[in-house]
Amino acid sequence: MSFGHLIKLSLFGESHGPAVGCVLDAPPPGYSLDLEALARHMARRAPGQAGPWSTSRKEADAFEIVSGFYQGKTTGTPLAAVIRNTNTRSGDYANLAVVPRPGHADLTGRIRYKGANDPNGGGHFSGRVTAPLTFAGGVALQILATFGIEIHARIVEIGGVEDRTEISPLQGLPDISSRPFPVLDEAVGTQIVAAIDAARRSLDSLGGVIEVRATGVPAGVGSPFFNRVESRLGAMFFSINAVRGVTFGDGFAASRSRGSLNNDPPTPSPDGSLAHIGRTSNHAGGAEGGISTGLPIIARLAFKPTPSILQEQQSVNLETNEKTPLSVRGRHDPCIVVRAVPVVESAMAFALLDLMLEHGCFPMTPA
Repeated sequence: MSFGHLIKLSLFGESHGPAVGCVLDAPPPGYSLDLEALARHMARRAPGQAGPWSTSRKEADAFEIVSGFYQGKTTGTPLAAVIRNTNTRSGDYANLAVVPRPGHADLTGRIRYKGANDPNGGGHFSGRVTAPLTFAGGVALQILATFGIEIHARIVEIGGVEDRTEISPLQGLPDISSRPFPVLDEAVGTQIVAAIDAARRSLDSLGGVIEVRATGVPAGVGSPFFNRVESRLGAMFFSINAVRGVTFGDGFAASRSRGSLNNDPPTPSPDGSLAHIGRTSNHAGGAEGGISTGLPIIARLAFKPTPSILQEQQSVNLETNEKTPLSVRGRHDPCIVVRAVPVVESAMAFALLDLMLEHGCFPMTPA
């Protein structure tokens, strides 16, 4: 339950336990962290937001750093943070040990852990555990920003409603983190909110697609075969709850293209260095042969609809082995895609930080 090579991330806690948290073992020493900026980043993911897309469970996602941070800087020893759960309602999940919810890990978790797992709110399988992932990624975002690397994400589509604004793949995405709804075309955002609300009113849920881009990543990061940029990022992306697909660059559209159209022809370097050779296009999404090209690294993640819906569903009583109807209680997002945007940015940031430290792209201590 840890991720990373040179810097490792471990997540702990359950949805309705005392707290969730993480241990980063260990960020490079001497890097300043803006805790207020980190809190704002966390607030974008926090439950209980003012909108029809969010669960009614309210949690501040206030973090407490308990080690690895001194006088405003990382120490180089494990950085640990705790996020207290303050608004739990475990009674809503009392029946899940016997009647598992479709689309959740209630059944597979029970099989994997021989019935010893905590089922309340999904336990360790809950999206609540993306809170400490967002903390870890927020730390990584600040370290990467020191070297001019920026990561921003947006909603591309929810419920078939698409953000119509497109940005050249040779460019990064703008920072829209301060917007109430993370799309480029705010008129489309209004339509998406209406679609989510309609699904909520019909006791249903929606999925969607998030795009994330990293700019400033130098050429030459990544290795064949198993440490490709796409392999490392993809492994982290698929760790996010409800992610069912990940593509880079043109993704599946490349399979319908031709080599003459899909290739990214090189252009001369302005200073004669190999690392600064450009491309006329970026169909590859910032990596060739699993190694970064210096262009924006672009990925899209597909999220399934929230499986906890208020419509009655069919399940199995595990004690009697008989079909049984299930009415899910508890508080759930009718669409998790909105709150997942900072989680995706965080996942990319942490995986890139680990990869870039491994490749010696910047010093282990700041200048």
